[in-house]
Amino acid sequence: MKFNIVLEKAEEGGYNVSVPALDGCFTQGDTEDDAINNAREAILCYLEELEKLSQIN
Repeated sequence: MKFNIVLEKAEEGGYNVSVPALDGCFTQGDTEDDAINNAREAILCYLEELEKLSQIN
């Protein structure tokens, strides 16, 4: 599964990342590569949590 991410340079340094398709899924990183890798991890965690919630309901 692929998701688009929005990578923005942060004023204080580093990069902020959001995942528009996943409400509230945000992360950051010191470099572009760090931010992209953190986005992958954030997406996986987000999807795992959605799966857990669907099993409860």
